[in-house]
Amino acid sequence: MQIELGPDILQDYEKASKREWLVTNGIGGYSSSSLAGSNTRKYHGLLVAALSPPTGRVVTLSKLEETFLVNGQAFPLSANQYPGALSPQGFRFLFLFKRYPVPTFLYRPTQDIEIEKSIWMAPGKNTTYIRYTLLRSPTEARIRLLPLMAWMDYHAEFHRREDFPFSVSWQDPELRVTPYAGVAPLRLRFEHARFFSMPDWYYNLEHLRELERGLDFSGDLYSPGYFERDLSPGDSIIFAATVESSIENGEAVLASVVEQQQRLITRAGVSDDFGKMMVLAADQFIIHPPRGSNIRATVIAGYPWFTDWGRDTMISLPGLCLSTGRPETAREILAAFAGFISKGMLPNRFPDAGQDPEYNTVDAALWYFQAVYNYLNKTDDADFIGNYLLPGLEQIIAHYREGTRYNIRTDRDGLLAAGAAGVQLTWMDAKVGDYVVTPRSGKAVEINALWYNALRIMAVLATRFGKDDVPYKRMATRTRSSFISKFRRSDRQGLFDVIEGPGPQDTAIRPNQILSVSLPFSPLDQARAKKVVDVVQQHLLTPYGLRTLAPRDLAYRGHYGGDQFQRDSAYHQGTVWPWLLGPFVEAHLRVYRNKTAALDFLTPIQGHLSDAGVGSISEIFSGDPPFLPNGCIAQAWSIGEVLRIWKELTAFEEASQGK
Repeated sequence: MQIELGPDILQDYEKASKREWLVTNGIGGYSSSSLAGSNTRKYHGLLVAALSPPTGRVVTLSKLEETFLVNGQAFPLSANQYPGALSPQGFRFLFLFKRYPVPTFLYRPTQDIEIEKSIWMAPGKNTTYIRYTLLRSPTEARIRLLPLMAWMDYHAEFHRREDFPFSVSWQDPELRVTPYAGVAPLRLRFEHARFFSMPDWYYNLEHLRELERGLDFSGDLYSPGYFERDLSPGDSIIFAATVESSIENGEAVLASVVEQQQRLITRAGVSDDFGKMMVLAADQFIIHPPRGSNIRATVIAGYPWFTDWGRDTMISLPGLCLSTGRPETAREILAAFAGFISKGMLPNRFPDAGQDPEYNTVDAALWYFQAVYNYLNKTDDADFIGNYLLPGLEQIIAHYREGTRYNIRTDRDGLLAAGAAGVQLTWMDAKVGDYVVTPRSGKAVEINALWYNALRIMAVLATRFGKDDVPYKRMATRTRSSFISKFRRSDRQGLFDVIEGPGPQDTAIRPNQILSVSLPFSPLDQARAKKVVDVVQQHLLTPYGLRTLAPRDLAYRGHYGGDQFQRDSAYHQGTVWPWLLGPFVEAHLRVYRNKTAALDFLTPIQGHLSDAGVGSISEIFSGDPPFLPNGCIAQAWSIGEVLRIWKELTAFEEASQGK
């Protein structure tokens, strides 16, 4: 299992700077940068610590300026983009990048000098390790490491401020840098090295991916000085950065990381390379509360800028946890979210700064039913569901039936309506100021497919736990009848996207209708389901997911990019979302019962693992060819849904071959 990239990509700055690596620590912190060695985002950093796990992310150690000196000649390994200048250009020495088990770079400054660099984090700790190995050299060499640091929320650029004095203390082998009183210091440890104090500022480092996004794209970084140490050929040395009170042995931590990766692969029961990579990618999103901590079990929606979102967690949970043989993790997450049910709603998101959760989503609670149902089918853990989850599920149905926030309520026809001025309640939630890009107030097709699915699941659970299932069956029957009669289009173009809203029936061809086929309990018969699958395949399917709007629509935006207004105007108006591959492939399999064809839909996304966020799947792609990846470099529901349906299909295939 390996993703390897060579000099044809690594020494081409345009290509290398648009590929990124990511390492996570299981509590919300991470380490990430571009393969070129330049921080192309304000979110990049060798240690982005989660100070209030899983949130409170702060860029502490931004990067290291790395230089090897051999026979009086200096070979820089890093890169920085300044206004009108790219300096240094260490990527020109890059010969090989390997993704597993940890990001590893091979530099070859000359034919007789080879240097290897590997990066990993301590699980459950805000600690990053960087190991340098002098593989070959004609003589002894010297390594010089100059740390560049910030102490800024990861959403912001860091600029020098006179009221932000760094306090620096050196006690061999550790340098402590404290940005201001009352904050734990950033501790930098480099064994057997010398430290040379030389406080300085590096100004106007440019983050070109932020420029592309129309945001503030330059910042300043502080350096307290630099470290130096001599190396002989074959020597390995480890530089560690942490905000923890202690630093563990780096090699021991690496061994535990590799061992944990093998355990994850074994538990998932996967044997091919794609499956192994997806299992390791899935683990990056799961928050693992250390024993005895008060951190909640949850899912990080996407790196580098999302935290935990209720909808994303429930959609991705079956793939991230159940398809990887980790039902106990799924159980912890389901139990954690049960404690946040309020007026029948699950939180949409938990803000970065620790404010109260935001309850502004109509479908997170409905996806919760789906996650619980998947968990029950995988584990048959009836005691847990009956004793801990069932009361919350009953509460959701009751509030959605009688009415809750934002006019979420069941109408007389049994369909679920929702909508409030200026509030986006479905997953198509882009909004710029007061401009609502995809207003979907009324009765949305996927919301009602999910509502019918939830009612049917509730009937199953009521039967299982000796409760009256008749009310849920009656509600489901009424919902199904109205769904078929009201969402059906006479032009054979599938289903309406939204009905009975403030405006006319929404005839836009969107992917939301595919859920009416893919969910376990579909309101459609086989003939109607086939029409939906055919329409979605004809107008919305791309190699990397489903478009959010058909190209023939006047509102279609085939390119995702530009400032926030331009990006959000395209976000759900044509942009491709990989997570929708899961529902589409599931629906196609149900209609056509062709496992080979279903697996073929997943082939292109496998090649994407060596692009963008290397080893993961991006949040989105542009709707027009060549379908450029964009958004977050690693998205939970992209990985979760592709992994879920791939695992189901390969299990079917192995069963059919008698394995």
